Amino acid sequence: MRSAHPTAGATPDAPAADAAAQAWALLLDQSDTIADSITLALFERDAHLYERIGPELRVDVRESTRVHIRRGLEVLSGQRPSGNQTATDVWRETGRRRARQGVPLELVLNAYMLGARVLWEALIARSATAPEGLVDDRVLLAAGGTVWSNLDVQNAVLIEAYRREAARLQRHDLQRQQSVLDGLLEGRGADPDFAEEARTVLDLGAEDAVACVVALYDDPPDSLGPAEDRLDRLGVVARWHVRAGIYFGLLAGPLPDEPGIAELFEPYAAGRMGVAAAPDGLAGFATAFQLACRAAETLPRAGRGVVPVTERLPEVLLAGSPQVAPLLLARTLGPILNQPEAQARTLLDTLAALLRHGGSPTHAAEEIYCHRNTVIYRLKQIEQLTGRSLADPRDKLLLELAMMACGSAG
Repeated sequence: MRSAHPTAGATPDAPAADAAAQAWALLLDQSDTIADSITLALFERDAHLYERIGPELRVDVRESTRVHIRRGLEVLSGQRPSGNQTATDVWRETGRRRARQGVPLELVLNAYMLGARVLWEALIARSATAPEGLVDDRVLLAAGGTVWSNLDVQNAVLIEAYRREAARLQRHDLQRQQSVLDGLLEGRGADPDFAEEARTVLDLGAEDAVACVVALYDDPPDSLGPAEDRLDRLGVVARWHVRAGIYFGLLAGPLPDEPGIAELFEPYAAGRMGVAAAPDGLAGFATAFQLACRAAETLPRAGRGVVPVTERLPEVLLAGSPQVAPLLLARTLGPILNQPEAQARTLLDTLAALLRHGGSPTHAAEEIYCHRNTVIYRLKQIEQLTGRSLADPRDKLLLELAMMACGSAG
């Protein structure tokens, strides 16, 4: 019984190669039968794949396998291929087609390996009925070397074609995603037809919650990779794009609330980031983008952090009205800001502490580690310079807003 497993890449001498070609020619009339047995084995082994992709893949694989085996046997037997399509053309086109169909490359290569093994086993079986001396061990060894060497060439051609097509499809998908995200920022999410297309392209569920996160970085925020991993574990889809120099992401799925999203990104923020939910889904994404930008802009320019818009509403109002902030500062903190830098800083720090403690000199003094009378003295200076009183609710609100504006300008 002949059971030697050939070594891939073996190079037989010319007489052995001719004899091996004659041996492979014995299988030409069985090519469709061999191909069908390979196909049935593939259907059984990868049943989940054919269930997922659908019956059209079964039809394609059956016909493709027949063409592969026919062309392969023509190559192995040294015969001129029938038709205009060469074996290399078949391998290359199969690689491209499987990439388009979404068949994992590993399964495609496994199918080729299975095909080579079944061919080899068919040749061994056929050798038992061949004329005496036509297919001996030496010929089988040479034939095995050619089939495994041929498999190496097949795989190389197919892998290159598959990867090129997969890269092309990825670029196309990315372009479609970016085009859809641009459309959402332009307010087209309110159009039901466009929203449906967007959900398909971005792979979103109809009931998915939607939010926007923006990063005001000079460079693309590569540091956000771990945050994306956390989103994946939560089942949240993230689609990223750059618009007018602003890096932003559409988040969709079982989302945390705004503070929860901000907390998720906080450890990885290398600059200013803002978060805003879109209660109306895709229809409100353009608004969420604007609010997330405004929230990020409320952070100091040289700072880093992630802020939800719902926790920065006064600051967002100021950021959204750039003409108001300078006027507000001039009419409130202007006289303090005109003092020598050290004195201005002391008065502003004291005012901030007073505002945090509802105007209480006692609690403010405890926070900034100085005597209560010192805080009272500084408070009188602040009120004299600004013409505002913390006892007046309106003046207190204006001073709080002015401090926010002053902090954002920093």
